[in-house]
Amino acid sequence: MEDQTKGLRAALESDELLEELAAIEHERWSHWQRYLHDQCTPGPDGSLIIPANQARRWSTQMNTPYNQLFDDERESDREQVRRYLPIIARTLGEATTDCDEQPDTAE
Repeated sequence: MEDQTKGLRAALESDELLEELAAIEHERWSHWQRYLHDQCTPGPDGSLIIPANQARRWSTQMNTPYNQLFDDERESDREQVRRYLPIIARTLGEATTDCDEQPDTAE
């Protein structure tokens, strides 16, 4: 059991998993930035002017604990997390399989 725990920990802390999750995070961030830029008005100096209604909405959302968000806002967060779960599940499955294939050295 200790070997399995070590194997799972190693899989979760691997550079490969970190890079896959970082790629998803970058994609998520890029999507948000495109949306944000589409909502804003470019200023003459290249800055973005956020419409007041969006600024109020986003300010309220970022200052609201998750469990107090409206269900559609929580669902939006869940949708983002669902993108990570298949990679984590695959990694855990592979680590568990690797542990199962190790010879039993306990005697």
